[in-house]
Amino acid sequence: MYLAIDIGGTKTLVASLTDEGVIAERLRFETPKDYHEFITQLAKTVEQLTTKEFIACGVGVPGRLDREKGIGIAMGNLPWRDIPIKQDIEKIVHCPVVIHNDAKLAGLSEAMLLKNQYNRVLFATISTGIGVSLITNQTIDPALADAEAGKAPVMRGDKMVPWEDFASGRAIVNRFGKRAADIHDDATWKIIAHDIAIGLIDLIATVQPEVVVIGGSVGSYLDRFKSFLEEELKKFETPLIPIPPIRAAQRPDDAVLYGCYDLAKSIYGTAN
Repeated sequence: MYLAIDIGGTKTLVASLTDEGVIAERLRFETPKDYHEFITQLAKTVEQLTTKEFIACGVGVPGRLDREKGIGIAMGNLPWRDIPIKQDIEKIVHCPVVIHNDAKLAGLSEAMLLKNQYNRVLFATISTGIGVSLITNQTIDPALADAEAGKAPVMRGDKMVPWEDFASGRAIVNRFGKRAADIHDDATWKIIAHDIAIGLIDLIATVQPEVVVIGGSVGSYLDRFKSFLEEELKKFETPLIPIPPIRAAQRPDDAVLYGCYDLAKSIYGTAN
């Protein structure tokens, strides 16, 4: 069995998975703002799992990491800084632990589902913020392994601002007073698609993916704005910048958990 831990700004998911990648058990708890409280709650949650022995554990962390040292440098919406998260979790789970950014793991999970079709997958999760990963041959590409594309400055009016400041789920709520789930009119979705395309086209031009997968809470409603997004992106298409197919994430709610499993298994193998 493998263990997967998806640490979010509001909730943490803990799941055990079989060697074949099937979720056998799943638990969740609200993520404490205090790191030491988090570690205590995580230990209590892992103890509740039926399985107590794991081959390895993958952990998705919402922020900037020193993966080699297992340090969480900055956690985005969580006020944790320079935490020895890999070492602390290994003391709880008693197995090897690998940590990575949650958006990168979600991208890995979605790319694994497309491995028979595409070798170069660009994944963008559009939720509270915007996270991006590039998966090449079912591996998190080191070129974007530490990228924070949502923070990338783009021109907005007469000044440069971070992309996610006007294109993320939080920005949508601030601007329109509605969550993506509650938006049904084409006019609003055309505006949202335009704002997403502004940052996405730079990534497409830079990494030349074979397909783009959109996930996250906003991405869950891709069917409402896919045609508008494709229309916006086509405006920038040239022979040197082909626009790849745009697809919705297949497992938007559990992508990070499966990515934790995929990464842990790729590093630590199987039980056999």
